[in-house]
Amino acid sequence: MKIVGIIPCRYASTRFEGKPLALILGKPMVQCVYERAKQVDILSDLVVATDDKRIYRCVEGFGGRALITGPRHRSGSDRAAEAAEALELMDKDIVVNIQGDQPAFDPRSVAECVSPLENDLDLVMSTLIYKITDPSEIPDPNHAKCVFDKENFALYFSRSPIPFTGQTQEPIDIFKHLGIYAFRMDFLRCFASLPQGRIESIEKLEQIRAMEHGYRIKVVETRYDSREVDRPEDIRKIEIALGR
Repeated sequence: MKIVGIIPCRYASTRFEGKPLALILGKPMVQCVYERAKQVDILSDLVVATDDKRIYRCVEGFGGRALITGPRHRSGSDRAAEAAEALELMDKDIVVNIQGDQPAFDPRSVAECVSPLENDLDLVMSTLIYKITDPSEIPDPNHAKCVFDKENFALYFSRSPIPFTGQTQEPIDIFKHLGIYAFRMDFLRCFASLPQGRIESIEKLEQIRAMEHGYRIKVVETRYDSREVDRPEDIRKIEIALGR
């Protein structure tokens, strides 16, 4: 069973055009992500999936591997699905969607995300959650929140704070979604063929599509936080987090 990593990257973005090429400590962000992903020893292959020749040339320039994909994908996972097809994977192989805007992610978290699919061939999808320690992240819609059942299957993801805590005085842990996904290859193919769900469209969260169509997502709590770059001003925050 192969485990491959795919980093979806697109150039166009309403909030931050050209984000994958933005410099983090002097390196393009896509290179920062790629170099961290190369540290994940369980990956047998790693590629950047992009719709833009500038990103493709950048990846080739630092010695990485890239594939050109179509320009109209609904989400990063849909782009990853196209790239995975080009890699001619078997149905039970595992595809890890590594977010291209998390240049400080901890490589150890990838193995955590993949572990449920390695241990249970009936599982089709897993992802990471992290217990929020910074209260400012709870109301921030850029940080999707997750609630889950006693077996660690997701019940819902939302950009709003969940669960609602207004009628209890008890301390409640709030978990955010980190955005690294592991897919069984046959399910990734299925996922990309599903119509967009109504709630997916409202929340603008791709993983909800799987749940709206009756599939379960295993969530794994990680010890390793991973900050995203959503806007240009987030770059300095990432550089501070990296200790520079």
